[in-house]
Amino acid sequence: MTKLLLRALAGETLPTPPIWMMRQAGRYLPEYRATRARAGDFLSLCYNPELAAEVTLQPIRRFGFDASILFADILLIPQALGADLWFVTGEGPRLSTITDAAGVAALKPAADVHETLAPIYDTVRILSRELPAETTLIGFAGAPWTVATYMIAGRGTPDQQPAHAFKAADRAAFSALIDRIAEATILYLSAQIEAGAEVVKLFDSWAGSLSGQDFDDFAIAPTRRIIAALKERHPAVPVIAFPREAGARYVGFARATGADCVGLDTSVDPGWAAEKLQVDGCVQGNLDPRHMVTGGPDLVAEAQRITRALRGGPHVFNLGHGITPDADPDNVARMIEAVRSA
Repeated sequence: MTKLLLRALAGETLPTPPIWMMRQAGRYLPEYRATRARAGDFLSLCYNPELAAEVTLQPIRRFGFDASILFADILLIPQALGADLWFVTGEGPRLSTITDAAGVAALKPAADVHETLAPIYDTVRILSRELPAETTLIGFAGAPWTVATYMIAGRGTPDQQPAHAFKAADRAAFSALIDRIAEATILYLSAQIEAGAEVVKLFDSWAGSLSGQDFDDFAIAPTRRIIAALKERHPAVPVIAFPREAGARYVGFARATGADCVGLDTSVDPGWAAEKLQVDGCVQGNLDPRHMVTGGPDLVAEAQRITRALRGGPHVFNLGHGITPDADPDNVARMIEAVRSA
């Protein structure tokens, strides 16, 4: 096994951590903006295998990251389950909403998602052919809680209150929605792996708004279910979990879910992570994306501080959240140089 990311995810402590970035194929790159304009709109880009593969490859050509993450979106699963999905320019995604048990019951069976998602698998196949031999291909999906928050509210919300309200009003129906998303996610990620993904990642962007028993039931349990099913089908494929803003609940998350690596958000102190989390395996993160905008000596110092703090165990260098559209590509190059020279 020579690919750096796969070595780190297998628990190896490397002299230099592998590097990739969340949202590395995206709006901060002029070549991405040009390709998106050719596609027409965001969803057309997601469902065009040639153009989606092209934007996935762009940051690899430019920066030589150790991993490439499939260009898609976590809300393709709701669409494949029968929700209406569209994007409002400058505002983000919009979905038709599910507000009761009848709405959950009206969703398509999980097994039907491949009909909509087939172009995504074609993108993965293209990438598995075209990526450099040393670059690992990552597939991904949203974790069920985070996907459910969008399906219930119809959009991103600051506190996920519509999902919390649904959960409080009808926990059985809410649990049924989580189960349907989990089932679809297992099939979706398994198909990505069969098409050529070497690692998969679960993004639980709103995990931090769950607490207590809800965190156990709706962050840990569905993640554990998905990972167990994937490991049964594809035992050699590592899984990265990202329960963003989990706080103290990061401790033991890898053990509780079976994740090979846990992604850390920007609030996590790397020294604390080295002591409390690396004992369970690989951690990923967690430079603040604002450094990709501001650059300068602070970028270099912080990238090297994180690298040094986590050098005693398996570590994948990444941001603590996705890179923002106002980032300077030159700062990405500076970050990579800082990490590799640390």
